[in-house]
Amino acid sequence: MRPHPPGAARGLTAAAATVALVLTCTDAAVADPRPGVANAPQPGVAAGAPSDPPPAGRVDNPYAGAEGYVNPEWKALAEAEPGGHRVSGNPTAVWLDRIAAIEGTATRRGLRAHLDAAVAQGAGYAQFVIYNLPGRDCSALASNGELGVDDLPRYRTEYIDPIAAIQADPKYRGLRIVNIVEIDSLPNLVTNTNVATCATMKQNGGYVQGIGYALRRLGAIPNVYNYLDAAHHGWIGWDSNFGPSADVMLEAARASGDVRTVHGFITNTANYSALTEPYFTVTTTVNGTSVRQSRWVDWNNYVDELSFAQAFRRKLVSVGFDPGIGMLIDTSRNGWGGPARPTAASTSTDVGTFVDQSRTDRRLHTGNWCNQDGAGLGERPRTAPAPDVDAYVWVKPPGESDGSSTAIPNDEGKGFDRMCDPAYQGNDRNGHHPTGALSGAPISGAWFPAQFRQLMANAYPPLP
Repeated sequence: MRPHPPGAARGLTAAAATVALVLTCTDAAVADPRPGVANAPQPGVAAGAPSDPPPAGRVDNPYAGAEGYVNPEWKALAEAEPGGHRVSGNPTAVWLDRIAAIEGTATRRGLRAHLDAAVAQGAGYAQFVIYNLPGRDCSALASNGELGVDDLPRYRTEYIDPIAAIQADPKYRGLRIVNIVEIDSLPNLVTNTNVATCATMKQNGGYVQGIGYALRRLGAIPNVYNYLDAAHHGWIGWDSNFGPSADVMLEAARASGDVRTVHGFITNTANYSALTEPYFTVTTTVNGTSVRQSRWVDWNNYVDELSFAQAFRRKLVSVGFDPGIGMLIDTSRNGWGGPARPTAASTSTDVGTFVDQSRTDRRLHTGNWCNQDGAGLGERPRTAPAPDVDAYVWVKPPGESDGSSTAIPNDEGKGFDRMCDPAYQGNDRNGHHPTGALSGAPISGAWFPAQFRQLMANAYPPLP
């Protein structure tokens, strides 16, 4: 799902690293859905332009004091696997990854049906992934979408507007609706503009304008909470990526007309980065050498997701986001337990050996992202687990594939990415390491029983 080149932008020229989005919005003003409110400024409005504030009455943390919606479809798949009942009661997000997903398909219920089920469950919150930008996942193939690079009008009218209309139904007003907005998008405008599609999306403003429109339309609903995707430490943890990514996220938020349409951010969505590394930190030295010099850390400023999320929140506030923003961390597949998990720090005096023997994240490279062999379930969803973190969440439902291990024809626009091929020996983005992907995987989003069983076996904390 994600081509996360850990060092891809570290060698960029200053000009290439500068986030200078070209906004080309020429449409007429978009009518605000709220009665009595003047037409909304277009995505791409100048910073500081006046706009209507988001509705009052939202709670600070939508996860606090509320039970999450358990998707009955995922629950049934989990319980069909041996021992799956141990985790099937956890809330997971519903992915709206194409226009058809809004109304539902022959095999999956639609948005309204999920909201009705959440109300029937007595859930306090329900989570949805808004994921259908034009030119989606511009530097990958496994999660390419149905909309072309010039399909911003369709994104607005055929995708975002119907979602907003359903979520705004008064019968759902007592439910806190959490939207995870467009994963794997904005950082691509910083790190991957050498890829033609990413360069196009930067030039035409489609990502910024699309996200700005989504934030505005969904953020106008009083019980909706928008969390914008913020990549992960193995993608934007370097200085050359860190600040510019925060800047482009602010650009997208300002394109909504008000940065307060963003309630918070989420990191590690559908990724495998360890929540914490118990046996070393970024300041650890080995025989006088910083762990940052190891091949694994590769001069990154972070070695785990929690420290990154907390630091990135501070950066986001410093560039102009509301000081009240909270963070989410997707812990669905970053547990890395089982027999391969280290139980103590290495005693090696070689920094590379020390890091490799001490780290709990057992991937071959932090740029590996597809169906990782040896991964395990991470922390179960819980509220306010750490300072500035609203919740640990399972946004990627455990057991849903990241992409197919071989080319599989499909009608969802999803391609075959070699990073999902176990036999592929990698590329510049992952240091030419093997992919570490599991074999036998279906297309992204499809149920992958072998992965689910391995995730349970390698859960950390362990399952009962």
